[in-house]
Amino acid sequence: MKIRSSSSMGLLLGFLLLSLTPSSMAKFVVEKNSLRVTSPDSIKGTYDSAIGNFGIPQYGGSMAGNVVYPKDNQKGCKEFDESGISFKSKPGALPTIVLLDRGSCFFALKVWNAQKAGASSVLVADDIEEKLITMDTPEEDGSSAKYIENITIPSALIEKNFGEKLKKAISGGDMVNVNLDWREAVPHPDDRVEYELWTNSNDECGVKCDMLMEFVKDFKGAAQILEKGGYAQFTPHYITWYCPQAFTLSKQCKSQCINHGRYCAPDPEQDFSTGYDGKDVVIENLRQLCVFKVANETKKPWVWWDYVTDFQIRCPMKEKKYNKKCADAVIESLGLDIKKIERCMGDPDADSENSVLKEEQDAQVGKGSRGDVTILPTLVVNSRQYRGKLEKGAVMKAICSGFEETTEPAVCLSSEVETNECLENNGGCWKDKAANITACKDTFRGRVCECPLVDGVQFKGDGYTTCEASGPGRCKINNGGCWHEARNGHAFSACSDNGAVKCECPAGFKGDGVKNCAAKFINGSTWGT
Repeated sequence: MKIRSSSSMGLLLGFLLLSLTPSSMAKFVVEKNSLRVTSPDSIKGTYDSAIGNFGIPQYGGSMAGNVVYPKDNQKGCKEFDESGISFKSKPGALPTIVLLDRGSCFFALKVWNAQKAGASSVLVADDIEEKLITMDTPEEDGSSAKYIENITIPSALIEKNFGEKLKKAISGGDMVNVNLDWREAVPHPDDRVEYELWTNSNDECGVKCDMLMEFVKDFKGAAQILEKGGYAQFTPHYITWYCPQAFTLSKQCKSQCINHGRYCAPDPEQDFSTGYDGKDVVIENLRQLCVFKVANETKKPWVWWDYVTDFQIRCPMKEKKYNKKCADAVIESLGLDIKKIERCMGDPDADSENSVLKEEQDAQVGKGSRGDVTILPTLVVNSRQYRGKLEKGAVMKAICSGFEETTEPAVCLSSEVETNECLENNGGCWKDKAANITACKDTFRGRVCECPLVDGVQFKGDGYTTCEASGPGRCKINNGGCWHEARNGHAFSACSDNGAVKCECPAGFKGDGVKNCAAKFINGSTWGT
């Protein structure tokens, strides 16, 4: 076995980093959410904050909370229970938003430690005066991967100057309340969302590849529902690099590139002497792009999700099945035209450009409000790069927030994207405990209090304090909320299905019709019995 020299490694890293995007065109856009200080008056106003690229930002929603700056462990690099600190909110109190200082440990570790101590969100104050940057996850090893996967709260980086204002107000005894708003983090112009996933067919690149593969499997069903219903337009993309012309004949470039160094991918095992080569990954990436193009021509673009998922399961690298033979078997099982896909792929040995991969390289460069794609995986929704955990529920929130309000499809109101605000105190909405009927409805944008429709009967009211059954059939639902009683084998009710909403005691009875109806007495005898 040949030993890879340090100069070879330097060459590899050099062309990967230098050729990602032309330096004159490089543009990285920091995705922001609005942060509004509501008290104290001395710092009241709106400030920018940069969404962290982990955890679950509440796309489409907002969060009001009380900012706390811990007296100890102010960088959040240790567990807070070591200092006896808890951020858990008491019943009825605002959520706790923890302010921490940048430095000494990974951003993600700070947020994880705060989450374990009960924080609802984290703000990290920069330690230098600079433009906002995106807090990203570290290159995962076994220990960091575990906690990164379990971060579920949102976080954001704020500028040093704003952080100092918050600390000064807190130290001065002021109650600092802020509102974090993600409603404009994703544009929502109409009733269709356009989104894209920058992905990779390599299944041996560690934790991030495992996370990506798991996401594709989990998200496939929702993606296909959105696409088949015409609610969304999805496009897959694949990052490729080029090899500097001076090195196109080197062993490294030949093993990692196709079309004479024009399109390259890193060696899957990071070992040129064994296993699969980078060019194998480029060829499979190209095949997956062509699967999408051919499926799109047949008006069934959602078949891409089936191919990619089946290929992951049937053709893994570790089983030495990551090859054309296995890929063709998957294509055939899905009823796609193999010849069309092969024509789309072209000749990987040709000393010429491949139109499909050239289009991908051009697309990597940022346009409009979208920055350059430099991170794998990257999700883009309505031309804005998604920040947060690549997990089905979190991504669905981001996609659903991209619809114009009231045009969201039913899949956006599923349990996986609900905020679960109705679980605590019924979300502050009306509820009939006897009939187990509530006006609280969880949506991805947050809870709403709307009088419900139950078994064809519409309830009417403000949704907060009152909801009353109305119209035909209302007496079937908990007797319309009216008084009812059985006497001497006869049933009496203050509810009537005549279209009225009010409860009125029946003939021979008097009372409020809701809690009581008493029989009238006429000439010493009871009327209505």
